[in-house]
Amino acid sequence: MKHLLDTQDLSLAEAIEILDTADSMAEVGNREVKKLPALRGRTVVNLFFEDSTRTRISFETAEKRLSADVINFAAKGSSVSKGESLKDTAQTLEAINADAIVIRHPSSGAPERLATSGWISSPVINAGDGMHAHPTQALLDAMTLRQHRSRLTGEPTRGSSLRGMTVAIVGDVLHSRVARSNVWLLSLLGVRVILVSPPTLLPVRIDDWPVEVCYDLDEALTHDLDAIMMLRIQRERMHASFFPSSEEYARMWGLTPERLAYLDGRGAETAILHPGPMNRGLEISAAAADSPRSLVLDQVTNGVSVRMSVLYHLLTGPQGTSDHSAL
Repeated sequence: MKHLLDTQDLSLAEAIEILDTADSMAEVGNREVKKLPALRGRTVVNLFFEDSTRTRISFETAEKRLSADVINFAAKGSSVSKGESLKDTAQTLEAINADAIVIRHPSSGAPERLATSGWISSPVINAGDGMHAHPTQALLDAMTLRQHRSRLTGEPTRGSSLRGMTVAIVGDVLHSRVARSNVWLLSLLGVRVILVSPPTLLPVRIDDWPVEVCYDLDEALTHDLDAIMMLRIQRERMHASFFPSSEEYARMWGLTPERLAYLDGRGAETAILHPGPMNRGLEISAAAADSPRSLVLDQVTNGVSVRMSVLYHLLTGPQGTSDHSAL
């Protein structure tokens, strides 16, 4: 694995290795000194062409915990605002000997272009590109689901897939790179994935995806769901009307207090996930977001561990033979 561009590029063994290493990295956060020397002397550039809070802070925290030197690049206030191309920006980073580049870009395919163009030789990590992919988000979601199952069953997380679990992904699938990356990774890990969405918010050729499709959230909740992942309505990517109104969307496809009460009444152990930022009162109610079922903050915590793991695997030693004793 030279780059991490898309969860479709991962084998089952690679995905589990990243998750197992993330489990080891999580222990660092509980130490008095939250540092490892693994990337000392390495320089990682965070190249963000889109606004971000959780992903950017998470990557920067991961890099610093691995003792890397960190350069944060924002398109706003840089020469990009003067018309500088991605190629020229990339070659500038190559000239300063960056050891890895983390990129978020509004255009689908920009990270792949950066990785395969020959402009740079550094590993590239996709931190979200357009509506295409967000692989580290899917990995942290998988880590959260492994922990959830382990708490319920007592089984260890290390070495395990998610085979046998059922997860519903609900909402704006059409515009969601998180949904796409999760579909491929969770399916790889053995999860039954159910997409729940109005027809207008589903991509074309959905029949080619390894998923089941349901248009009724209340019907989906009757399944034995291990988790339900609510997606943000991405108004910034919408250039047409995809549903009648916010009130109608919340009533039909939102995780309302009534639907939360239904889960509680069934005694289901269904966890609630959300990639953030949350539109409270739209796709998720405050009651659901703050309920004991919610693993949203676990996702944020796991984001640091997963990104540490990805950086560690890309920047240290032959892939698949990393020495965990250094952790």
